[in-house]
Amino acid sequence: MRSVKLTSVFKDFPFSYTPISLPKFSITGISIDSRVVEPGHLFVAMQGGAADGHDYISKAINRGAVAVVGQKDMGELTVPYIRVDNPRQSLTYLAAAFYDWPGRKLTVIGVTGTDGKTTTCNLIYHILVAAGFKAGMISTVNAVIGDEVLDTGFHVTTPDAHDVQRYLAGMVEAGLTHVVLETTSHGWAQHRVDACEFDIGVVTNITHEHLDEHGSYEKYRASKARLFRSLECTLPKPRGNPRLAVVNRDDQSYEFLNDFVKVDKVAYGLGENVDVRAFDVIYSPQGMRFTTEINKLRVSIKVKLLGEYNVYNCLAALSVTVAGLGIDPEIAAQGISNLPGIPGRMEMIDMGQDFTAIVDFAHTPNALKVTLETARKMTKGRVIAVFGSAGLRDKEKRRMMAEISAELADITVLTAEDPRTESLDGILGEMGAGAGRRGGSEGETFWRVPDRGEAIKFALKLAFPGDVVLSCGKGHEQSMCFGTVEHLWDDRTAMRAALAEYLDVDGPEMPYLPTQDTPEDEWLKWK
Repeated sequence: MRSVKLTSVFKDFPFSYTPISLPKFSITGISIDSRVVEPGHLFVAMQGGAADGHDYISKAINRGAVAVVGQKDMGELTVPYIRVDNPRQSLTYLAAAFYDWPGRKLTVIGVTGTDGKTTTCNLIYHILVAAGFKAGMISTVNAVIGDEVLDTGFHVTTPDAHDVQRYLAGMVEAGLTHVVLETTSHGWAQHRVDACEFDIGVVTNITHEHLDEHGSYEKYRASKARLFRSLECTLPKPRGNPRLAVVNRDDQSYEFLNDFVKVDKVAYGLGENVDVRAFDVIYSPQGMRFTTEINKLRVSIKVKLLGEYNVYNCLAALSVTVAGLGIDPEIAAQGISNLPGIPGRMEMIDMGQDFTAIVDFAHTPNALKVTLETARKMTKGRVIAVFGSAGLRDKEKRRMMAEISAELADITVLTAEDPRTESLDGILGEMGAGAGRRGGSEGETFWRVPDRGEAIKFALKLAFPGDVVLSCGKGHEQSMCFGTVEHLWDDRTAMRAALAEYLDVDGPEMPYLPTQDTPEDEWLKWK
């Protein structure tokens, strides 16, 4: 069991706190949820959208917390109470100190952007492994520490700060030297990765997403840009500091980032005015081939991924590893070809049907657009898209995604995607209105089917030989939220279950969602 003096945790703490004089006893862990506090823990009380940790301080103490960090005046407590201005921001530095600043012992590569982060992280990781580096990875899907693979949660966001630092410490203990860390806008806005000591930062793209939280595209872009500002503050490390920013020359964020970034930059893209570029791209249902030019060398790349956007992801990974870390381009190409695919990213589900069925994570307007464009290149038949839009999130993208599908898909089936406490019918109504504004005709080119399992089944029944059926928005995720309850859900299992029923063969059962309790004639009225 790890044990660290409380005074040591606050030794290099960059913010003010009271009281300045702290007791000299040790803590054995840090918790932000009173239900998981263990004897000897430091409990950090944070205010959130649904709950306030200060309301659970007594429960944390009863479970064995020996000290508490918070921002409110709590009066007299039975354990030391350390008051700070921002507990959420404080947590990342307290956790880093508790684990002896693991980011300072690793080469840390941060990946941010709206779409393509997880794929880019995996590409970089496979290149590092191919080059013989002892590398780890923390993504919104999992954490890879040597031979150990850890789930990082139901939904997509950067793990909490103390979990990030725990993973990094595990990598140091396992003898790893490099880590690829996926960083979301939520992660930056909530200071979850502030103390990670990044050496290289890469952006995939910055498009319309999370404006419900950030308020505007400019603020959303600024949260992503914090990765590049952090490069200036990284302390010297034994292996050196590349302090390199990798930016997408073809993305709308480029001009802003080009002026914003104060460290060395590498730009990638498909045009001429870049440091790393791709050309002669050849697409096939099995993947892509293209030639890349980097450091005045040309290398042939083969990848088991689909879509032009994955060409950009490969270029980002090559920029990091070849331009940033000096890895031989041929070895980097081998690392890319070693990647078998990404769970829930253009993942084909084949049970013998005479059309193509794919599960993809596309849950933003831009991601849906490029996914549908990729599907169009894969077939001479029709493209059938099944997707929804999350409740309690950016409402503007509901309209945008429905409009995009009305324009680019032949058939659109609108359905549930984490409605949370919002009305699912209301969400589908907004999406249906968007599809209608772009020429969609309900009952002819688009339908509303609230139950996601039934929506996938319905799409399969509409498919002709050679068509492509896409179920978008959930990808690798393992749950769907109705109300405040997470129900176990995997789109890949759902697609297999629907195909098994369609083909009358053995297969998994369709996962349960509350919408299954609605009689079929209730949702049929939407058709």
